Parts: sequence; C-alpha cells; structure tokens
Amino acid sequence: MKKLFVILLGLSMLFATAYAQAWEPDTSNKLELSVAQALIKAKDKDPSMGYWFKTAYAYAVFPKVGKGGIGIGGAHGKGVVIRGDRTIGKTSMTQITLGFQLGGQVYAEYIMFKDKTAFDHFTRGNFEMGAQVSAVALTAGVSADANYDGGVKVFTLAEGGLMYEASIGGQKFKYKAK
Repeated sequence: MKKLFVILLGLSMLFATAYAQAWEPDTSNKLELSVAQALIKAKDKDPSMGYWFKTAYAYAVFPKVGKGGIGIGGAHGKGVVIRGDRTIGKTSMTQITLGFQLGGQVYAEYIMFKDKTAFDHFTRGNFEMGAQVSAVALTAGVSADANYDGGVKVFTLAEGGLMYEASIGGQKFKYKAK
C-alpha cells in the first residue's frame, strides 16, 4: 500500500509539473512583456481562451496592432510566436485594405495554429490571410464556440479607437526564428 501511495504521489507531481509549465516572458524584453499583458487581458476578457493557449500547437501574439484609414487603410504590428513554454520566434504583420473606411484603432491579435502543418506554413515566411479568414472579436465566452479554419484561428481584442469599415484586404506576416 505504501509503495502504491509513493508511485501515485510521484505520478501526480510529474503531471502537475508538466501541466504547470507555462510561457514566461523575458522581463528584459519590452515586446515580451507587452505580450504577457495581452495574454492576461485575453484570459480576463474570456476565461475559455486559456484552452486555446494550452491546446494550440503554437500561437502568435501581437499585443498592439495599429490600424487606420481613409479610403485606403493599413495596419501594422509586431509580436512573438510561442510554442509550449518557450518563445520560438518574432513576427510582424502588415495589412493593406481598400474600401469605405474612416478612423483608427488599436487592437491585440492572437493567431492559433492547430498543428505542425499550419505552423510550418506560417514559418515559411510567405503566410497571408485574406478576407475569407475571419477573426473572432473577444467577448466573454465567445472562444468556447470557435473553430479552426484551415488549421488557423484568429482572435482580436480591441484596445481603443473607432473605425468604420467596409473594406477588403489581407494580412501578410513575416517570421524570424529565435
């Protein structure tokens, strides 16, 4: 009985340690600190986001994407790519849009990769998302019903600003391994 208890205790500690491993930012890196804040905000806005961060093969976080336009618009942001408990790369996003648009906005963007195939497509350096990929705006409980589309899921969380928009365009990403 004592042996069984010791074995069970050891296994529970092993699983607890594996489960407790979480990404921690490099505190000397401003971008990683901003990413940590963006992760906290996403989980505060919708606690079920924790599921996505835990189960995704990897994910990219852009803590502040600036967007603006008058007829022609654009957006840009920098972020990091995380797999498990490690930062594995840096990324940037640029967006060009055409159509009716007026205003400016700042938002955070979270891109989840379902598997290695989707992630490898992103890391090749020519990853683009067109108008057909829809981002889910984070509100309480919304991520619980979200699904991957082509191995990728995108969430956004508005930080501030106001943007009127009926436009088309796409996002282009660059990735650099750490």
